[in-house]
Amino acid sequence: MATSLSSTCLLGFPFLKHFSSFTPLTDKWNSLRLNKTTCSTSSTSVFTTSSSGGSYEKSKRVWIWTESKQVMTAAVERGWNTFIFLSNHRQLAIDWSSIALIYPLFIEEGEVLDGENKRVATIFEVSTPQELQQIQPENGQAENVVINLLDWQIIPAENIVATFQGSRKTVLAISKNHSEAQIFLEALEHGLGGVVLKVEDVEAVIKLKEYFDRRNEATNLISLTKATVTRVQAAGMGDRICVDLCSLMKPGEGLLVGSFARGLFLVHSECMESNYIASRPFRINAGPVHAYISIPGGRTCYLSELKAGKEISVADQNGQLRTAIVGRVKIETRPLILVEAKRESDDQTVYSIFLQNAETVALVPPCEGKGLRKAAIPVTSLKVGDEVLLRIQGGARHTGIEIQEFIVEN
Repeated sequence: MATSLSSTCLLGFPFLKHFSSFTPLTDKWNSLRLNKTTCSTSSTSVFTTSSSGGSYEKSKRVWIWTESKQVMTAAVERGWNTFIFLSNHRQLAIDWSSIALIYPLFIEEGEVLDGENKRVATIFEVSTPQELQQIQPENGQAENVVINLLDWQIIPAENIVATFQGSRKTVLAISKNHSEAQIFLEALEHGLGGVVLKVEDVEAVIKLKEYFDRRNEATNLISLTKATVTRVQAAGMGDRICVDLCSLMKPGEGLLVGSFARGLFLVHSECMESNYIASRPFRINAGPVHAYISIPGGRTCYLSELKAGKEISVADQNGQLRTAIVGRVKIETRPLILVEAKRESDDQTVYSIFLQNAETVALVPPCEGKGLRKAAIPVTSLKVGDEVLLRIQGGARHTGIEIQEFIVEN
């Protein structure tokens, strides 16, 4: 067991203590200027992220450990207002409380205390398997456990997730950057209950918030609009892109792609079985290089800009979004087909997409009645009058970000 955390860690912790009961914060922050604000008596309302966040963000706790006023400001602006201070930095907590509503916690002898010196959590350093095994849900009554993984990170975090599954206790891991935080939040798919982001760099706060925004987006439903096909025409040869993901898709799922950002078609994956080619549920034959594709954050990029490691948005027939990682991109010259469609409510605006002219390439239609649905229509079978799904959005873009300006695209 290490005895110090150097400048970024703690000194002289008595580890593996028995927990005592944790009494949630109240409105008695008299010494820290918070006597004018009534805090909730629910520990979750005090220590989780702001209520303005999405459902994923609400389920994870983020505490900030910093001495940087800029980091503090960036965190508060993003809804994170629980801060950790060393016990000899109480004056810093008082100073910050005069300019922002924060919930200060203090490190003292291996424990995390609130402003009334009530125990909020106990911190454990972990550098050996034996130390990891001693961290168990039944040890004490505290609701929060903070771990500092000094050696391996991924496997110990996964072990902690497995050990504490079903427990009402929350385990947070000290993270020195947003990448480490992401590792802890994704361990064994469900992740730890939160992170203590210990940084002096504003960029780490911004990046972590962007990560939460992407995960929150994946829990949201987007509106998909029914459109009627008005034109199907062979268009000659072009350079089309196959996108292979690091995850599998199911029937009804695909990518949102289109020639214009104003309307993106839901292009189905190659997950369907056929007699002539094996199912490839990780692949979408997405379209030619010029096409727009939806990516997290409500943005778009060109298909030609995709590369391994980039995150993109996967949507299903009901508009459920999730984020996936690109594993590989293939560009090959293939025969193309042009598909155009219009909405019933707007017969002046044309939405179009080019796709490879092949039986394995398909568009997703609307659901048919209650529970009845056709997962996909191959472009080789597509005809005028067929209905497909569109994502309608603003057409003007600057570096993939939707902007307000006059634009005409044909």
